[in-house]
Amino acid sequence: MTVSPGRRERKKAATREKIAGTAVRLFLERGYEAVGIREVAAEADVAVTTLFSHFGSKEALVFERDEDFEQRLTRAVTGRAPHEPLLPALRREVQALVRHCTGDDAAPIRRMIDESPTLRKYEESMGLRHAEALAVALTADPDLPQTATACRTLARFVIDAYALAREAAEPEATVDEVFQMIEAAWEVARPSRDE
Repeated sequence: MTVSPGRRERKKAATREKIAGTAVRLFLERGYEAVGIREVAAEADVAVTTLFSHFGSKEALVFERDEDFEQRLTRAVTGRAPHEPLLPALRREVQALVRHCTGDDAAPIRRMIDESPTLRKYEESMGLRHAEALAVALTADPDLPQTATACRTLARFVIDAYALAREAAEPEATVDEVFQMIEAAWEVARPSRDE
């Protein structure tokens, strides 16, 4: 049974969404570098301390769904049904994430990120963090016989598949192509039965 969030959680989520929405609107209107945190807080009608209680940095305002992205990837590993193959579960999740970030409404945000060295650097560090969280989930899975190194490598490849597909002319076909390579490498990484 799913428990719906309480009033406090709903209010907190609404405030977070309002701040992020306001920030992105201002960044798109005037440019990321031209808008300060105080302006975002004033426009969202919250205190600067409230803004920082929801977001750790100005960059985090752009990547509001960062935590959700990481949780979705790790849940593709930890939440799959018993005996469900790992790679199809990861592929489905990456396809869903790519569809979300390549929609028409995401294009202006993507351009803003691409035009900002600060946002590109933040996105790169975010990818490394996601890969590490995914590697931890993979390594902890008792049904996976691969080594910790193989799990860390797979995690990096999955994050790279997402990044490559996001920038491709045919995102879903790119995910499929990259996952074919990942599947071949993952099979090679499987320890032999003689070991």
